[in-house]
Amino acid sequence: MGRGLVVVGVAVTVAVTACAVAAVVVGKRVKSRRKWRRVVGVLAELEQGCETTVGRLKQVVDAMAVEMHAGLASEGGSKLKMLLTFVDTLPNGSEKGIYYALHLGGTNFRVLRVQLGGQRSILEPDVERQPIPQHLMTSTSEELFDFIASSLKEFVEKEGDGSDTSLMRRRDLGFTFSFPVKQTSVSTGILIKWTKGFGIEDMVGREVSECLEQAMARKGLNMLVAALVNDTVGTLALGHYHDPDTIAAVIIGTGTNACYLERTDAIIKCQGLLTTSGGMVSFLYVSRQTSSDSLSDELIYFVIYLLTLTYLHLHQVVNMEWGNFWSSHLPRTSYDIELDADSPNPNDQGFEKMISGMYLGDIVRRVILRMSHEADIFGDALPKLSMPFILRTPLMAEMHEDDSPELTEVARILKDTLEIPDVPLKVRKLVVKVCDVVTRRAARLAAAGIVGILKKIGRDGSGGITGGRSRSDIKMKRTVVAIEGGLYTSYTMFREYLHEAMIEILGEEAAQHVILKVTEDGSGVGAALLAATHSSDHVDNVQLL
Repeated sequence: MGRGLVVVGVAVTVAVTACAVAAVVVGKRVKSRRKWRRVVGVLAELEQGCETTVGRLKQVVDAMAVEMHAGLASEGGSKLKMLLTFVDTLPNGSEKGIYYALHLGGTNFRVLRVQLGGQRSILEPDVERQPIPQHLMTSTSEELFDFIASSLKEFVEKEGDGSDTSLMRRRDLGFTFSFPVKQTSVSTGILIKWTKGFGIEDMVGREVSECLEQAMARKGLNMLVAALVNDTVGTLALGHYHDPDTIAAVIIGTGTNACYLERTDAIIKCQGLLTTSGGMVSFLYVSRQTSSDSLSDELIYFVIYLLTLTYLHLHQVVNMEWGNFWSSHLPRTSYDIELDADSPNPNDQGFEKMISGMYLGDIVRRVILRMSHEADIFGDALPKLSMPFILRTPLMAEMHEDDSPELTEVARILKDTLEIPDVPLKVRKLVVKVCDVVTRRAARLAAAGIVGILKKIGRDGSGGITGGRSRSDIKMKRTVVAIEGGLYTSYTMFREYLHEAMIEILGEEAAQHVILKVTEDGSGVGAALLAATHSSDHVDNVQLL
């Protein structure tokens, strides 16, 4: 009897223990499911915040076209700077000769020698890269440009026999200067400020080309800056050289920008007389701060100017600086707001921060960090995940395009870069989805920006910004947009999403007439082409756009 009671007691104890264990297991499962639902909720919230319906994209298109119009009407009239480049002549393929290019845009500079043979033929360019010593980045303008001029002279000496006679022959240079500049002519511009680690105080406010030409003269190098350009304008020049239907250029890489051909009479803020010796070399700007006595003279000058432009039907390349575009129609999330607030330039470059390679990886990192706060799906200590910009966009693209069954690349990057080991497969799939949402939004917004340019100049099939005609009334012209930048050329999913959005916005029929062409090295070869087009030997024979 006693033994039976003991057995019963043991059985009851085992049953109670089993029930307790089961309760703990069930509790953990319930808690785990709740955590997972919170994580999935973060993804759903992200998807909703990044939504880019065709209707919304068309609103962005309209906003881009309107802001372009405002930026052309007056200085400061828009977030888009719509900078004058004074480039009214683009290469057409007939250029011949040897031309040079210099690209200064960071801690390195490049020099190129480009031989043009006419008939749109370019021989393989000679290229040399040179690092800039750290101390020269904060020294004096004379020391920096003397160093560059010395390297350029050594490079030129390799062209021919290196004799003094060879060096004395004048050569033309296209200078890509990737810093904020106020352009004053096609070959001159004043440095507004340094970026990218440079801090040469005596250079700010000075004419850039003049500083380089003086240094070249000191080194005994007879070379003239024929064109001072940024890389986007160089991309347009290179695209136009190969295809005369190229009317715009877009760079989508670490940063982003766009330029395009605009009718000069549409640039209202350019009120002045046109000097046509060698194309649009300069404007005689008429001050808005005039007295009442001189108002009639200003009106006369302006009327003459407009009549001249209408007769000549001129065009000019406009540098949009579209990274600073902003509209309430852009789908902004809390992650974008936080990234902007933490950046060195808050409330600036809003469009760039949503579509360019500099920022996409960090947006993904911020989303993953938020998920880790909602539920410990990655474990407890995650110091690397809290470090801004540790997840670079190329790594994000590798995770996004990982097509292995177990997502091994995703696991490797999470472990090696973010120090998050042993991530379950379902969590890896979630990370890939986050990459997809962020990339899809960026690509579709970039597409809307491109269509905005086409709409402004009447190449989207709608008749332009003020056109009231229907698509059926308009015969679409073949329109080529030159594109450069690793985000577009190397990131397949980004490129496919951009193309998909272009078709959705334009419609299949109109989209057939718009060609996106990859153009490589606008900052180098494109600059040399602009030097050829604007050289004194060539300028008398050019045809204005």
